[in-house]
Amino acid sequence: MNFIVSILISSIAVVILVVIPWVGVGAFDLRVLFGVVIPYAALLTFFVGIVVRVVDWARSPVPFRIPTTGGQQWSFPWIKSNRVDNPKGTIGVIIRMIFEVLLFRSLFRNTKMQFQEGPRIGYEWEKWLWLFALAFHYAFLVTVVRHLRFFTDPIPGFVKLLETLDSFMETGIIPISGFGTPALMLSGVTLLGAVSLLLIRRLWIPQVRYISLPADYFPLFLIIGIAFTGVLMRYLLKIDIVSVKELTMGLVTFHPRSPEGIGALFYIHLFLVCILIAYFPFSKLLHMAGIFLSPTRNLSNNSRFVRHLNPWNYPVKVHTYEEYEEEFRDKMVEAGLPVDKMPESGVEETGEKE
Repeated sequence: MNFIVSILISSIAVVILVVIPWVGVGAFDLRVLFGVVIPYAALLTFFVGIVVRVVDWARSPVPFRIPTTGGQQWSFPWIKSNRVDNPKGTIGVIIRMIFEVLLFRSLFRNTKMQFQEGPRIGYEWEKWLWLFALAFHYAFLVTVVRHLRFFTDPIPGFVKLLETLDSFMETGIIPISGFGTPALMLSGVTLLGAVSLLLIRRLWIPQVRYISLPADYFPLFLIIGIAFTGVLMRYLLKIDIVSVKELTMGLVTFHPRSPEGIGALFYIHLFLVCILIAYFPFSKLLHMAGIFLSPTRNLSNNSRFVRHLNPWNYPVKVHTYEEYEEEFRDKMVEAGLPVDKMPESGVEETGEKE
C-alpha cells in the first residue's frame, strides 16, 4: 500500500476520533457516555483481550529450543562462552530478560546495512532507534505513573517523589516556567518529542516507509494526539482539576460521576486514551506482554547437552522396509530390483541380481 494512503487513513481516523467526543460533549452533553461508559468498556476490553492473547500464546507448543543468540554457546571449558547473549541456564535467561526489558539490549545491538563505495556492503550500528524507543517507553511509563495521583487518595509517596524528579528543572535548578504557571514535566515533553521522532524516522527512511502499514502509523498518531492534548491541558488551556479528580475517583470506587465544567478538551484526551487502551490487545503494542512469552527470548540454549523431545508427538503407524518388501517382493524381483530375500529360496542377497 502506498505510504501516503497509509498516512491518510491513520491520520483521518485519529481526527475522527477527536471530533467524536468534541461534538458528543460540546453539542449533545454526553458526559456520562464519554466519562463513564466508554472508560469502563475500554478497560474491560483491555483486560479480556490481554488474558485471551496471553493464554493463547501460553498454550502454543514450544517443544524445541529456538532462542536467538548473539554470542558463543557453552561447550568446552577452554572455549569462552557468552552467558548473557547465549545462556545455558535459567540465571542467564533471567539476566538476559532484565537487559531486554529494561534496556532494550537486542535493539541496542541492531545494525543497519548500507552500500559503501564500490560494490561493498557495510554494516553500522543504528543507535538512534534504540535511543528514541528507550526515551519513548520510559517517558510513557513515567507519565502513566504520574497520573496515579488522579486515581488515588491519598496520593502515594512514590508518585509524589516521581513528580518531584520529573519536574527537577523547576525545583530551583533551572527554573523555566513563570510565576503561576505549572511546573514543566519532562516526561510529557519527552513523550511527545520521542513519538514524533519515531514517526519522522518511519517517514524518512525509505526501507521502513516501504513496509509500513496503517497499523504502524495509527498508534503513533494516536499517542501524539494523547500527548498533545495533555500538554494543552497542562500549559495552555486550563481545566478544572478538582472536577477531573472527582470523575476519576468515581470510576475507581465504582461510584461514577460526571461533574460539570470540565470541558470538551479533557473528554477528547480521555476518549483517545480509552481508544488506545481498547486497541492495545489487538495491535503490535502487545509486545509489552509478548516478550515474556517469546521462545526466542525466554529459553536457554542447551540443545548441545540436553535432548528435547516433542511431547505433543502422537504415535504414527510406520511401514518398514521389511514390510514393504514382504508386500511387493514378487513384483520387485520381476522388475529386476534387488531384494534381501528371494521368493524361491529365501536366501539373503547382497543387493545385486545374478
